[in-house]
Amino acid sequence: MLELEFTTEDLALTRLAISPLWEAIASLRVLTLPEGHPLHDPWLAAVRPRLARARLDLRPVTELVTPRVAAFVAPAPVIAAPDIRLELAAMRTHPVEGIQADLDVLGLPRYADPVAAIERVATTIEAYWELAVAPYWPRIRAVLEADVRHRAHLLSTGGSRQLFSDLDPNLRWEDGRLGVRLRSNRSGTVELDGRGLVLAPSAFAWPRVSLLTAPPWQPLLRYPARGTGTIWESRPAAPSHALARVIGRPKARLLTLLHEPATTTQLAALTGLTVGGASQHLTALRDAGLVCPTRIGRSILYARTETAEALMSEASEH
Repeated sequence: MLELEFTTEDLALTRLAISPLWEAIASLRVLTLPEGHPLHDPWLAAVRPRLARARLDLRPVTELVTPRVAAFVAPAPVIAAPDIRLELAAMRTHPVEGIQADLDVLGLPRYADPVAAIERVATTIEAYWELAVAPYWPRIRAVLEADVRHRAHLLSTGGSRQLFSDLDPNLRWEDGRLGVRLRSNRSGTVELDGRGLVLAPSAFAWPRVSLLTAPPWQPLLRYPARGTGTIWESRPAAPSHALARVIGRPKARLLTLLHEPATTTQLAALTGLTVGGASQHLTALRDAGLVCPTRIGRSILYARTETAEALMSEASEH
């Protein structure tokens, strides 16, 4: 077991954050190494054919994340809830020396043209995000944010001991030290040296914890988020009566069916609407900020936005 040694300053700088970039990286690891991740089988079944149709070459990234992850593609987020484009911008401007050093650690060849190589990596991640993660991000983010709120409550009511003791069975808090049981069986002691620790819940990290302590980033501990098992649960087919009274039954029905991203044609077939009618309702929902379209080859997939997820969650309680 590896032990992280905290000072008073480290405890003061310990914080919670979520990282869309990490969810993209971790999901790509699940896609590449699916064994041991049965929880995400519904997601895999949906995104594999989508990625195949898009013919996206993921090799510039997969070599950096399997079996080990290059630190520069998944550092600690600098703010509590960054946008993925902010995290990708930080990757693009990371010092070349640090990138080459991370490649050395993984035993990979150094980049002949680091700037062009990192641009290729960032562009590939962004394209992959739009295809495989963005349509589900409102649902994933809701689980991650709920976990952060839960942990913040534990910290405010019971202090560090209660926070760490509730995080994961692979963690143990005792006498100012956090024991971390990693898959690699790494052992020893790491002094945080006043850098603190970022605690980041993750959906795609399930069922393991992972740790990044290499400078120059703030030490980072990722752990499975509470409620991850609910992300891919099927939603009720019937729209909420409360929601239908506000936006009309056809639009409420479409939003309900978008628990999985779908095309206009698919939604028309499921609802009995004409393709033109479904398109009109989807356009209205898009203009209201409730659905977001993503082009994949010749098809356009619609997915619910975070606003829609919150609206449906509120309506389901009434």
